[in-house]
Amino acid sequence: MPVVSVSMPDELIDRLDSHAAAHDYTGRSEVVRESTRALLTEFDDERLEGETLAGVVTVCYDFGTQRVERRVTELRHEHDSHIASNDHSHVAEYCLDLFVIEGDLEVVSGFVGKLRAIEDVETVDYTLVALDSVGQLPDV
Repeated sequence: MPVVSVSMPDELIDRLDSHAAAHDYTGRSEVVRESTRALLTEFDDERLEGETLAGVVTVCYDFGTQRVERRVTELRHEHDSHIASNDHSHVAEYCLDLFVIEGDLEVVSGFVGKLRAIEDVETVDYTLVALDSVGQLPDV
């Protein structure tokens, strides 16, 4: 199996090692492989293909990191035609941005991916709803 070298902050390595030990992984590589598979298949949901989606995207980063805040704002403007609303709040020592986005799977996953790629963003979470399915009972 090929070896891939990855750079990450010491704090993240410590968390990775703790997670591996707590969940009986054989080591860092096994955790990274599983995480990579999960990330690469995250938006592989055939039920969402071709659907108009509404999503709530939450971005969290340290308060006072103006470079991060500026980049998040730039992305908001780049995706302006799909952003229905946006709110910026301060919670404890963090900045918290909430976005309501409307678009297809490619639009939403692209926006989430660009947010996650910003250095020093702590977390990016989201929920999605297929707008055509609102109010309908699920197939059994």
